[in-house]
Amino acid sequence: MEDEVDRLVAAWRRERPDLDVEPLEVLSRVSRLARHLDRARRLAFSEHNLEPWEFDVLTSLRRAGSPYQLSPGQLLTQTLVTSGTMTNRIDRLAKKGLVERLPDPSDRRGVLVRLTEEGQDRADQALAGLLKQERAILAELSRAQRGELAALLRQLTAPFDNIPG
Repeated sequence: MEDEVDRLVAAWRRERPDLDVEPLEVLSRVSRLARHLDRARRLAFSEHNLEPWEFDVLTSLRRAGSPYQLSPGQLLTQTLVTSGTMTNRIDRLAKKGLVERLPDPSDRRGVLVRLTEEGQDRADQALAGLLKQERAILAELSRAQRGELAALLRQLTAPFDNIPG
């Protein structure tokens, strides 16, 4: 079965036979898949009245385990945004009643961000919706193929995820 990347690669091979366009066969598919996944995620989140960034923050807190709280700095590390962006996000989530700020008992000047019960419910429901969407996307692959693909993608992403600093 041919896809858009096959057509793109064939066109480049015709127009630029002097270049090795093999990387496009993998990375253009990864890029296109990322766009399709973004659409599926937005749909899954919108069904629960969440934006993707809201899901990221809420699920970071949810994964932290009871009492579902992290410092803003820990949230920065997990969501890869700037401190100003995170402050704005926490403010907006607090206004919606999905998180609350608490004093950090180990740092008089610090705060902790805690998931509210409503925030936990929304995160759990949105995650279930997301997983349903993602299972449908992966339905064409066998369990073994999914495992192999996960291992190959891990090999590509691990160096980026483990850069110091």
